[in-house]
Amino acid sequence: MTENEMVKKPRFLCLHGFRTSAEILKKLIMRWPQNVLEKLDLDFLDAPFPALGKSDVEGTFDPPYYEWYQLDQEYTEYRHFEECIAYMEDYMIKHGPFDGLLGFSQGAFISAVVPGMQAQGVALTKVPKIKFLIIISGASFTKHKLGLPKLATTAYSSPIECPSLHFIGEMDFLKPLGTYLLESFLDPVVIHHPGGHTVPRLDEKGTEIMLRFIEKIQKILSHEAQTSSNMKAAL
Repeated sequence: MTENEMVKKPRFLCLHGFRTSAEILKKLIMRWPQNVLEKLDLDFLDAPFPALGKSDVEGTFDPPYYEWYQLDQEYTEYRHFEECIAYMEDYMIKHGPFDGLLGFSQGAFISAVVPGMQAQGVALTKVPKIKFLIIISGASFTKHKLGLPKLATTAYSSPIECPSLHFIGEMDFLKPLGTYLLESFLDPVVIHHPGGHTVPRLDEKGTEIMLRFIEKIQKILSHEAQTSSNMKAAL
């Protein structure tokens, strides 16, 4: 196996924010520098449920808009969370394998909790392990309001070991919760930006951090590919 064959683009399933869409997230991500985008294989998925109310991006981005799950007015009961996870798994079976998840806002809540649920065998049991995360304006379910999806009850009981990159905006209303989320991960990488609850453009420093993160996960994938190749050769 040549070096070029061993260095693959990490493949991410990308989960958009509340009452937006895959197309909207794609437009925002595509503003990142080309030298970052060319190193990633990104697949953008629409959430399973049409938006049940007004979207904050109306007038800025065209509909349709979708949501991954719903909460009651007291933020204590999650509806359709299990269906959402099953929907994701079905897509991953048909279109995978995926190396990681990239999520923004509501999509980031899901992305951040999936590795813990998967490790405990309560979700995504039919697909390969999620190895990497890119979390944009995310938070931990355990610190978000009062509710907690049943599947995620103990997802953060052990540290999340997969390499993770977290975007935290200085003006983001979720900044305190996004900062708290870092405590659930081993050696999280963080890109701080001056903006609010958004997918930020990457400045020179952010681009440098992102490229180092991608290089790190590419080395992990290359090592896995080499190990697999050696095992096949030994058979």
